[in-house]
Amino acid sequence: MPPADMRAKVQITNIAIYPTVGTPTQETLTFNFPSKEGAYPADGSDEDQQFAKFSPCGSLSLTVANPALIGKFKLDDKFYLDFTKAE
Repeated sequence: MPPADMRAKVQITNIAIYPTVGTPTQETLTFNFPSKEGAYPADGSDEDQQFAKFSPCGSLSLTVANPALIGKFKLDDKFYLDFTKAE
């Protein structure tokens, strides 16, 4: 597999579970690009700071219906999101 054309870092900021009553069959995960309240270190050593420098804002919503994945994601979990062009 060729290397990714772009890598972003995302953080789960919301999880909506469906149905709201009974056994969940789906979750909608909302991801935003991580940022920090307050100042980043002046030396640029914070990884979130490095990602925010080149991708300062963005969001992604993903609905998961795979029963094996429901309940596996937690608020504030962070992930790398690699973009590689599909042929």
